[in-house]
Amino acid sequence: MIEQYVWDLQVVDETQVAVVGGKGAHLGGLSRIEEIRVPSGFCVTTDAFRRIMAEAPSIEERLDQLSRLNPDDRQAIRTLSAQIRRTIEDIPVPDDVAAAITGALAQLGEQAAYAVRSSATAEDLPTASFAGQQDTYLNVVGPTAILQHVSRCWASLFTERAVTYRQRNGIDHRTVHMAVVVQQMIFPHAAGILFTADPVTGNRKVATVDAGFGLGEALVSGLVNPDVFKVRHGEVVAKTIAAKKRAVHALPTGGTQEVAVDAQRQEQPALTDAQVVRLVHLGRRIEAHFGRPQDIEWCLVDDDFQIVQSRPITTLFPIPEAGDQENHVYVSVGHQQMMTDPMKPLGFSMWQLTAMVPMHEAGGRLFVDTTRRLASPASRAALLDVMGRGDPLVRDALETVLDHDDFVPSLPDAPDTRPGGPSAGGAPAPIEADPAIVTELIERSQVSIAALERDIRTKTGPALFDFLLEAFEEHKRVLGDRQNMQAIMAGMDATWWLNDKLQEWLGEKNVADTLTLSAPDNITSEMGLALLDVADVVRPHPEVVTFLQGVEDEGFLDELAKVAGGSAARDAIEAYLDRYGMRCVGEIDITRPRWRERPTTLVPVILDNVRNFEPGAAERRFEQGRQKAQKKEQDVLSRLRALPDGDRKADEAKRMIDQVRTFIGYREYPKYGIVSRYFVYKQALLAEAERLVQADVLTEKEDIFYLTFQELHDVVRTNQVDDRLIQQRKDAFRSYHALTPPRVLTSDGEAVTGAYRRDDVPAGALIGLPVSTGTIEGRARVVLDMAEADLEAGDILVTTFTDPSWSPLFVGIAGLVTEVGGLMTHGAVIAREYGLPAVVGVEQATRLIRDGQRIRVHGTDGYVEILP
Repeated sequence: MIEQYVWDLQVVDETQVAVVGGKGAHLGGLSRIEEIRVPSGFCVTTDAFRRIMAEAPSIEERLDQLSRLNPDDRQAIRTLSAQIRRTIEDIPVPDDVAAAITGALAQLGEQAAYAVRSSATAEDLPTASFAGQQDTYLNVVGPTAILQHVSRCWASLFTERAVTYRQRNGIDHRTVHMAVVVQQMIFPHAAGILFTADPVTGNRKVATVDAGFGLGEALVSGLVNPDVFKVRHGEVVAKTIAAKKRAVHALPTGGTQEVAVDAQRQEQPALTDAQVVRLVHLGRRIEAHFGRPQDIEWCLVDDDFQIVQSRPITTLFPIPEAGDQENHVYVSVGHQQMMTDPMKPLGFSMWQLTAMVPMHEAGGRLFVDTTRRLASPASRAALLDVMGRGDPLVRDALETVLDHDDFVPSLPDAPDTRPGGPSAGGAPAPIEADPAIVTELIERSQVSIAALERDIRTKTGPALFDFLLEAFEEHKRVLGDRQNMQAIMAGMDATWWLNDKLQEWLGEKNVADTLTLSAPDNITSEMGLALLDVADVVRPHPEVVTFLQGVEDEGFLDELAKVAGGSAARDAIEAYLDRYGMRCVGEIDITRPRWRERPTTLVPVILDNVRNFEPGAAERRFEQGRQKAQKKEQDVLSRLRALPDGDRKADEAKRMIDQVRTFIGYREYPKYGIVSRYFVYKQALLAEAERLVQADVLTEKEDIFYLTFQELHDVVRTNQVDDRLIQQRKDAFRSYHALTPPRVLTSDGEAVTGAYRRDDVPAGALIGLPVSTGTIEGRARVVLDMAEADLEAGDILVTTFTDPSWSPLFVGIAGLVTEVGGLMTHGAVIAREYGLPAVVGVEQATRLIRDGQRIRVHGTDGYVEILP
């Protein structure tokens, strides 16, 4: 039947993506919005595409081959996708499909000009726009040409760029089908693109209009620079008028042609301000209809706007839900916790339930609302000071927001609170530099965790969740204990004091970096050194080394014991996992696989340690660091005593050095305690998930990761789950990986990254934050996955972020560069512990530095040079 292959745009809406594709569904929805004019047309449905695909059984085999290709194998993708396209284009359009298309053309005007546009079922989606991935043909005239271009649109589902895009987004080629939109051609005076949110800053209240003469193809193809207008609250607030020397116009016989624009018109605006404001008004209606910011293609004909396409802007970072219309300023938790990857729902909800301050989720990341702290002068100054010491980019971003007139309301002074600390009570009082305090705090934490492990064993079903809610309160009580907070802050405050005062008194930068070497009670640096001890057990046994080089299965420890020398190696690795097996990359997300669950992660690091170190390296390194710190202390104090008022300065410095040596190592312990608890929680929840799988409530255990803690509680209570919700969460989580979380985000959607305000670095250098003193030159190893690290002595590790789980790699490198980090984040603390020159907060370091390049890291001054 004709209706099977062709649908009029007027009867289409957004619910029919499976029939008319994303573009067709959006155009149908647009045509139903009051005030919005859409050119008349029809859709050739996906039924027609399936009919064509059935005509060529050989395509199935090629799709099998395509699905097995690596997305980076460009040549193989290019060859195979070209074969599929040729096969589709060579298939004659079946008579009944052709009759449906020509019948629809006869009703609109057989010899009129048309735009023929591809409309795939996986495009213009909220999580993947597929913009520009398939083909569009303009000014197509006559039934024969229309049918030919419909075939080309079908084939364009398999362009190299479309195939690669789907593979990178985890979309099965077989699940995507192609519809085709055929619309009456518009011959505009001007055309362009309207973004209902600023595509650069993300600000949802600023619309951006790009405009040029003639067809919009000139803008899309990059032929000309457009006029750019910014509109806020119904007013043009900024505009740039470009010299538009070229335009694209339709030819009477079909097709398009690039033409020169008259010299006197080139610098005239393509739109008046009034037209721009009217266009944005239409855009806001479209945005309201679809419920999210839109990327809209428009044409101006006789002072009348026609809309030819609208798709979601998928690159915008989502805004946390506030439940009100007030302005809010959010600071990224991930940048402080060294984990900017998205978290699964169970992960972020568990962190919210155990955090010391309220946290808000967006895009799979967590944010703290700092609006009230910024609103009162006293708490604002304290917040900016702490943020600036930790990460100058966050401070600069907050100051940028504060410069926006009236965005942050002015409130009376509120009590000072530290980010991530208790919600009230101000800065911790001074604490005596007594190592017994640290010993007692560690013992208290261990006793509390042991009680958790003991008491949780008997809890199942809804009772488990009641127990966990109580456990979370104990979790926060231990973390928020006043003495615990004092001990955490004592080491950091003393470090800042020493760096500030000793630079002022002695003219030396970052002196505390050396004074913290081999500080006692640092669980994270001990973890790195302990893996050197494991390597010492492995090294004497060649059979064990050979066995480990071939390890792929997570159950390898049982097999290891059967190899000569393997029992001792297995016992050493097991002992390491007993103490540190709860750790992993991205460990604040409870859903991430722990080392105990995936011990193969440690094997490459153990083998690197076997190759790169001599026996006894751990003890030697610790002792060398301790002696360097001791020597530095003596040097600093003797130089201070030689200054005017030197005895007082030396006494003050000695007191602060004692604070640093006593407490800076403990800075790492609370995180270890948190992650230890998380592993206990996780094991109990996975046991519950196993029961749900056995009861046929869940398909697989890991499905619980896509539910929040409360949702999982409800599933356990009711023995019912919404499978569609889990699938939606999986799709959303996959899409969140493409988003870069900002350091600071406003409720307007503005993503503020901040900038370094420095002019004391060489031209071309990459600027960051100096966190561990010294200068080192070596080979850059760009590592995005710890399990794939292949490091040699003298290498400089370049990565996005490092949390404590990366510390085993630190023992074998010469320097560190990260994109994320601050002065007191874990990677910085451990870099100082091991004496590694380190620069963190280097924007796009993993893209700007190529693996294998020689670089020079200036850890004292905070920049990186790429060497010839």
